[in-house]
Amino acid sequence: MNRTELEALLKKLQSELASGQPVDEELRASLRKLDEDIVQVLGAGSPLSETENDESLAQRAQEIDARFSAEHPYLANTLRDVMDLLGKMGI
Repeated sequence: MNRTELEALLKKLQSELASGQPVDEELRASLRKLDEDIVQVLGAGSPLSETENDESLAQRAQEIDARFSAEHPYLANTLRDVMDLLGKMGI
């Protein structure tokens, strides 16, 4: 069930990104990489490289959340929901 919830939250976040204020390319790239890594972990594909493991998905999500909270507050709640669910899933 958590996986389905996470996938739904990621789709909601993508939709909010597409319909809201423009997001700078650096922030968009960070979010895209986080999304790819989450999908990779959920798909039980190859594990993340050692470099990516140095900074957990949750840590990167928190850093992105801090920028969203300041620059795009309408996205912050959905991103926090993603972070909470990642924590509950042990990711």
